[in-house]
Amino acid sequence: MAAITASMVKELRELTGLGMMECKKALLETDGDIKAAEDLMRIKSGAKASKAAGRIAAEGVVGVFIAADQQTGALVEVNCETDFVARNEDLVNFAKNVAELVATKNLTDIAALNDASLACGETVEATRKAMVMKLGENISIRRCGRHATEGQLAAYLHGTKIGVMVDYTGGDEVLGKDIAMHIAASKPICVSKEQVSADVLDHERQIFSAQAAESGKPANIVEKMVEGRITKYLAEVTLLGQPFVKDPDQTVEKLLAKKSAQVNGFTMFVVGEGIEKKSENFADEVKAQMGQK
Repeated sequence: MAAITASMVKELRELTGLGMMECKKALLETDGDIKAAEDLMRIKSGAKASKAAGRIAAEGVVGVFIAADQQTGALVEVNCETDFVARNEDLVNFAKNVAELVATKNLTDIAALNDASLACGETVEATRKAMVMKLGENISIRRCGRHATEGQLAAYLHGTKIGVMVDYTGGDEVLGKDIAMHIAASKPICVSKEQVSADVLDHERQIFSAQAAESGKPANIVEKMVEGRITKYLAEVTLLGQPFVKDPDQTVEKLLAKKSAQVNGFTMFVVGEGIEKKSENFADEVKAQMGQK
């Protein structure tokens, strides 16, 4: 039996939003397997899938650039160690400049990007190292995404932690900005239900089947319940199926139809998404610095 630590309980609680004792019990039942425990809790409680994109687990900024013709643009995530440095103007400007380089030079490989020169004449890597020396923290370019379209691009930054770029056709700039803001708020995983992977659907169907089976209803009713929940799930995680944040009485799909517009694709970066943030006990840290055990 694996030891169940407080950090494991905390992580599971963040994933599910359920109580600590429920989380600990689920971890005990699954021998410390957090993913299996999350699935078990979803089956027993009917909870929705966790939205990992909503959890910020490391510090940094998202830089955004869109060309004047609105047909080329890029997003870049630059990580650092503390929120204090993440607010530094030099770091914010660095992220913006790197995003411009990605867009204009079509550089999406991080290694190639590091060797490229910024407008100031210095390479990205040399500029990064200079900031490390100046700010005293590890700074790294984690990822970048580039869009080139025959339509137009719109972007939205929620502070500097969430960045969205939308490729759309039709409508106007206000619509593009509204859709980008909606994505930042509602965090869809793709544009339409046809784009949801078979693996994701199979996993959700297994969870819903287990939930429905606990109702004790006949198999044919259970099957209908599962398909109903799949339909609801697809509406929740796809851009077109979601209620528009500014007018929940209509879906994004209906809004786009009214504007004779369509969304071709989007990229959303949330700073630290998928990175486990190191958590230390302050007293232990002080003792370690003093050479004590």
